[in-house]
Amino acid sequence: MEESNDEAKLGKTLGFMRHLWALAHALQSRSKRMETAFGITGQQRLALRIIGRLPGLAAGEAAELMRLHPSTFTGIMQRIEARGLIERSRDDADGRRARLSLTERGRDLNDLRAGTVEEAIRRALARLEPEEIRVAERVLDTLSQELERDDG
Repeated sequence: MEESNDEAKLGKTLGFMRHLWALAHALQSRSKRMETAFGITGQQRLALRIIGRLPGLAAGEAAELMRLHPSTFTGIMQRIEARGLIERSRDDADGRRARLSLTERGRDLNDLRAGTVEEAIRRALARLEPEEIRVAERVLDTLSQELERDDG
């Protein structure tokens, strides 16, 4: 694969960062359009989709699946709960733990596909080979781990 002239000038690290920031910008743009159209951001929708797929999931488990700190997930959970999309119930086995499920309104929004972040990603992934997806996941995981590392 031939290196673009801009990437040759910038070097490997800055050239790669351009792609990451373009992806971050595209995710944010689609997320804002989703919020305008459907009243839910891309990240909130991911939480909704995970809860819809795994009803009764504990909040901590949902945070772990989303790879978020529990306090960050709590904010997301509170916003989608305030919109009437999910409900919390107390875990019978551990009263400190909340179990999450979708409301009827949440199920309706969960069924939505057109105009969502995951629909765009589904279309993109359909154009890739399974090995390309595995390599991309490995790259993204490695980058996430390095960015989360405490260099202090």
